[in-house]
Amino acid sequence: MELELARELAQEADTKIVLFVMDGLGGLPHHETGRTELETAYTPHLDMLARESACGFTVPVGVGITPGSGPGHLALFGYDPLKFNIGRGVLEAVGIDFDLQPADVAARGNFCTVDGAGRIIDRRAGRISTEESARLVAGLRDIRVDGVQVFVEPVREHRFVLVLRGEGLSDAVADTDPQKEGAEPPMPRGVAPEGETTAALVAKWVDQARKYLSDKGAANMLLLRGFAKRPDWPAMPDVFKLRAAAVAHYPMYRGLAKLVGMDALPVGPALEDSLATLREYWGRFDYFFVHYKYTDTAGEDGDFDRKVAKFEEVDTAIKSLIEMEPDVLMIAGDHSTPALMAAHSWHAVPFMLRSKWMRADECGMFSETELQRGSLGTFAAKEVLPLAMAHAGRFKKYGA
Repeated sequence: MELELARELAQEADTKIVLFVMDGLGGLPHHETGRTELETAYTPHLDMLARESACGFTVPVGVGITPGSGPGHLALFGYDPLKFNIGRGVLEAVGIDFDLQPADVAARGNFCTVDGAGRIIDRRAGRISTEESARLVAGLRDIRVDGVQVFVEPVREHRFVLVLRGEGLSDAVADTDPQKEGAEPPMPRGVAPEGETTAALVAKWVDQARKYLSDKGAANMLLLRGFAKRPDWPAMPDVFKLRAAAVAHYPMYRGLAKLVGMDALPVGPALEDSLATLREYWGRFDYFFVHYKYTDTAGEDGDFDRKVAKFEEVDTAIKSLIEMEPDVLMIAGDHSTPALMAAHSWHAVPFMLRSKWMRADECGMFSETELQRGSLGTFAAKEVLPLAMAHAGRFKKYGA
């Protein structure tokens, strides 16, 4: 749905919508069992919900396209990811409440490990602790580059944010993260003529950072990606007439939610923390985006059994979520992250929606196999919010 049409049809109502996102939800069958992570997990509450829901699959961006987390979530929020896309740097910076100015250029950083020949052997430096990352960032803050003000801020674990502030900066700078092991990190370069000066400034900073990190153990190099400036997007409260809130612990997802006009609520790292925040703020908002990261982390690490365990952890929480009785409850994912691939993939993502204004499908379980029987079929993820709005009585009739 186009945002202009949504703005025309949206109306306020006394109903509540909950979107529970299991990051990296979809998987592929294990070669020994023929079952995916979701089909392997013991999830009685999710299965019960599937029997009471309309089910199907979402396509985050387009058929055959492997999405990043940003586009995957934007689609679920009702924003066409082909029209509304943003580099990861802005998401991380806004997510940690950095005062990002309109002319600033931000990039997401990873500490990584390179071998003696400069080739990447671990893109995440063994997922170093947040405390160690903060110590490394403190050293990086001492690096100076003439002609630009540089800010470096820790995020979580191996992640940090690099922000450049100055005159005439451009975000037309290529990533230095090849997003695979075995390759050397390329030096920054402009992807358009206007980005060449900024890329040269970043290259000077990276060269000094390389020297500083060379003796720092696992985190002996860094990677940068998602150079971007802060966008000015239509806000969910204006377009969809929703008091919208995000229950997300990871900074990137908080940042993404804030960019589309959600309030990012305070929340701890555990799933029970998310439920506690949801209960505390239940009366103040109409729409809640609840994010669960750890299914994706397990998938990216190629840990099939751990992803199964994370699904089972979620299942225990779903019972509490159901008991809150939202008018519309959706279980979704921003993309698939099969443990067998240890990476994001292009596969369609399991989805289900429960409300009183629907007929339940004949899906006996919340699984990739069963959801193929669902009435929703496979549809664009950008239609998830319009579907929820309709089921929540928040859309007026179109036309005479």
